[in-house]
Amino acid sequence: MEEFFRIDPRLRELSDAAEKACAEDFERVEKIARYNGEKVLHAFISNNVPETALHGTTGYGYDDLGRDTLDKVYATAFGTEDALVRFNMVNGTHTISTALFGILRPGDRLLMCTGAPYDTLEEIVGKRGRPGDGSLADYQVEYEEVELLDNGMPDLERIAERVKGAKIAYIQRSRGYSTRPSYTVSDIEKIIKVIKENDKNAIIMVDNCYGEFVDYREPTEVGADIMMGSLIKNPGGGIASTGGYIAGRKDLIELCAYRLTCVGMGKEIGCTLHQNREMFLGFFLAPQTVMSALKTSIFACRFFGLLGCESLPKPGKPRADIIASILLKNEDALCSFIRGVQHGAPIDSYLTPEPIETPGYESKIIMGAGAFTMGSSIELSADAPIRPPYAAWLQGGLTYPTGRMGIILAAQNMLDEKTIKL
Repeated sequence: MEEFFRIDPRLRELSDAAEKACAEDFERVEKIARYNGEKVLHAFISNNVPETALHGTTGYGYDDLGRDTLDKVYATAFGTEDALVRFNMVNGTHTISTALFGILRPGDRLLMCTGAPYDTLEEIVGKRGRPGDGSLADYQVEYEEVELLDNGMPDLERIAERVKGAKIAYIQRSRGYSTRPSYTVSDIEKIIKVIKENDKNAIIMVDNCYGEFVDYREPTEVGADIMMGSLIKNPGGGIASTGGYIAGRKDLIELCAYRLTCVGMGKEIGCTLHQNREMFLGFFLAPQTVMSALKTSIFACRFFGLLGCESLPKPGKPRADIIASILLKNEDALCSFIRGVQHGAPIDSYLTPEPIETPGYESKIIMGAGAFTMGSSIELSADAPIRPPYAAWLQGGLTYPTGRMGIILAAQNMLDEKTIKL
């Protein structure tokens, strides 16, 4: 068999051993993908998606069949009353911000149940940034965090105490640039149970970024009132060029739509240009694409474990999202790994990433992502803040064979740059 890449034979041997050790995990994620693929197919068929829905509109976008049908497909697949799926939600943070500003009012309280949020949300809630920039704090929205337990899990007792009177009880499924665990749907179900027992009026909001189709159920299927995500992550299937979704209770979706467009018009306006086909096709492919990303991530944890690097989650543990953290111990090893991921990408493989100041982040960030869609993290990519514990947050992989090779090439780059030893 022809070999297309110069890989040290010792790395090839370790990669084969790692892949064999992944067999049971691979079988589990393949079963989940099959179930979710059927779920999505059912959502398409039950909503009678016509070919004409794949075409876009211009101008005001009145009576856009594709836009309205796609909302129904998402709502059916995620078990919700309604959904808002739009290409003009520019990223996950914008989508979350739309939901928060859409629902919260002056004097309301936002309770973050899962510790500190992503770096990019800190300025939105007013934890960081300049007064007067338009954060929730500027609009007199009170913000609180419930610190996590020492093991990184939610403190259910403290949530029970502090959720009383909160307008929104917020759950962040993935961990951002922290080393806490990502939360499974079963973990989220336990948090929701505690919230409902102590304040039945609190709106339960879940940031579901990186978690769609990783499990058999979504947070809205275990009691969440509303959840959000990005289309250049899991639900876009590597096809959607941009966008975000919000799914949940109909009254809450209406408020979010009023925030995205304007009060009184909401979901009734907004042309889709030529984006409908991408968003439909991406969602249809998403369960299979997520499976490829999960298999890539599972392989990476096993492989780098054999190279002496700790990973989170640990090999063999159930997955809550598509992200793995590879702990690389120092800045040189971290940057070498990120450069290797870039050199193993289909696009811009010849570029060399360097740490830079990035809007919304407190530390310098280095990113390796040679993707067909800029910033797409359902494609193989890795990024990290330049700060201890010098962990690379790895995600994506449109296909397992190319994702696997991208991981091996990252290790080869580290070997070439003498930041890892065999």
